[in-house]
Amino acid sequence: MTSTPDPSTSALPGRPPVVDIATWRAERAELLVREKAHTREGDAIAAARRRLPMVEFDGAVEVVGADGPVPFLDLFQGRDELVVYQHMWHDGAPHQGQCEGCTNAAWHLRDAVYLNARGVSFAVLTTGRWEEVEPFVAFMGYTQPWYSVRDVPPPVGGDMGYVSCFLRDGDRTFLTYSTTGRGNEAFSATFALLDMTPYGRGEAWEDNPEGRSLGHKPCWYWRSDADGNPTWGPTSRPVPQWTRPGATPVDTLGRRGPHR
Repeated sequence: MTSTPDPSTSALPGRPPVVDIATWRAERAELLVREKAHTREGDAIAAARRRLPMVEFDGAVEVVGADGPVPFLDLFQGRDELVVYQHMWHDGAPHQGQCEGCTNAAWHLRDAVYLNARGVSFAVLTTGRWEEVEPFVAFMGYTQPWYSVRDVPPPVGGDMGYVSCFLRDGDRTFLTYSTTGRGNEAFSATFALLDMTPYGRGEAWEDNPEGRSLGHKPCWYWRSDADGNPTWGPTSRPVPQWTRPGATPVDTLGRRGPHR
């Protein structure tokens, strides 16, 4: 004889209430009104971005990539627009010691074909020395172009951890937009998908239903040990590194100093 689970003992903590489909559709329709307003506000903000003034700078400034030093202008690859991710870097650190947040961002845009189809090029910039950056890029399997901007002045060099947009008019180059922090979430479809799920990101700052556990620190799942357990300890790597050839267990983050 098959018994029916007792809902009072099998319910997951803080899970949504169970209702009939008609009730669900009614509440879903109410939320949709708010979602549409959110979308329209996002459209209005994007329109305001397109009207921001620009900053002109010298596009002849050299950056270092797989083919050696090249002018920044070459990163446009003949297109008029360019999006870059400015990747933080720990000097002298092994692969597992590099920035996990920047790893998250760069990993999510491994193919820029749809940007290219719209006339937009993409590149990753970092202040790391090219002799350190090159083996990291090979280890991660990144296919998008990377460049060292060490000692290059802003807006090409300088502070990292930003998404920045540039415009080209012939040989003239302009900075049009830049964002950081949660503004970088546009890079990661993972965030948007997790925000659709009933348990969300599992982070303590989220507004969760009564009965839900308090959650973890932000980005708690970005690093894990060899067994897949989330941890930011010395035996961890950024999560996607464990799929890479040669990703062996580690015993130190290997960080030797601040971001450069």
